[in-house]
Amino acid sequence: MPQNEEIIEQALQQIETGYVFPEKAVGIGSAIRERLASGAYADLDGPALCRAVTADFQEVCPDKHLRLLWVEEPLSLEPEDQDAGRAAFLSLLRAENHGVRRVERLDDGVALIEITRISVADEGAAVIGAAMQLAAGSSALVLDLRSCLGGAPEGAAMWSSFFFPDDQVHLHDIHDRTTGTTRQFWTTAHLPAPRYLDRPVYVLTSAVTFSGGEDVAYTLQAHGRATLVGETTRGGAHPTVRHTLTEHIQVTVPVARTVNAVTGSNWEGVGVLPDLPVPADQALETALKAIRTATAAAAA
Repeated sequence: MPQNEEIIEQALQQIETGYVFPEKAVGIGSAIRERLASGAYADLDGPALCRAVTADFQEVCPDKHLRLLWVEEPLSLEPEDQDAGRAAFLSLLRAENHGVRRVERLDDGVALIEITRISVADEGAAVIGAAMQLAAGSSALVLDLRSCLGGAPEGAAMWSSFFFPDDQVHLHDIHDRTTGTTRQFWTTAHLPAPRYLDRPVYVLTSAVTFSGGEDVAYTLQAHGRATLVGETTRGGAHPTVRHTLTEHIQVTVPVARTVNAVTGSNWEGVGVLPDLPVPADQALETALKAIRTATAAAAA
């Protein structure tokens, strides 16, 4: 088992090589090495080391995707090809029904879709389409992202696309430091279910909502296509890669940044702010009340 000093140095090398903001990577390296030299990490076991280093990473640079992670199941130390990480992620998505936990028709013709992961667009299309097909005839739609832990940018773009009329809406760009490229994300031309247009959409959020879930919430809010109800989200906007350092420790390094086409910014470090702030456990009740009020006003 590598010593703590060696593990930390390996992590810092990955951060200094790949972190999306090179100038911040220098400051992270200086601060962590100073603490390392003072003996701050000397006697910590693996889980405690990960907690301490992660806290110090985020004190120096408040990026919630920047972490040292302890993994209970032993990891392979063999060099991984690019498909290995995707295979593991796909396995997780399949086990979780591509993130669609529940589809339900509530009172007054309102549909509810609960999403816990944002699936990849190709593998997840059938399940996402089935959920949206079931919601197609509803009078209003509630997307429950309160337990959504993240996922794939392509899947977030697909979910968002259902709420726009065509493929002409520029959602956001992702700038990747490692490749020096910028990828644009637009609404999708062909979807696996009817688009959901001209009806209200409410998105439920919590302090747990993260990454890809925040992407969907932020995008729909920025384009004026949804009302957000609940709590400010966790604030992780940077696409991230994982590097395995030992059989139980990985470092996660944000290598890219998202820039919304409307705001020119993102939700990193600040979270997505709800339009109707309420405790998460009151979000659904609040959204349904808002829908009823709007419906009554329209009928008057």
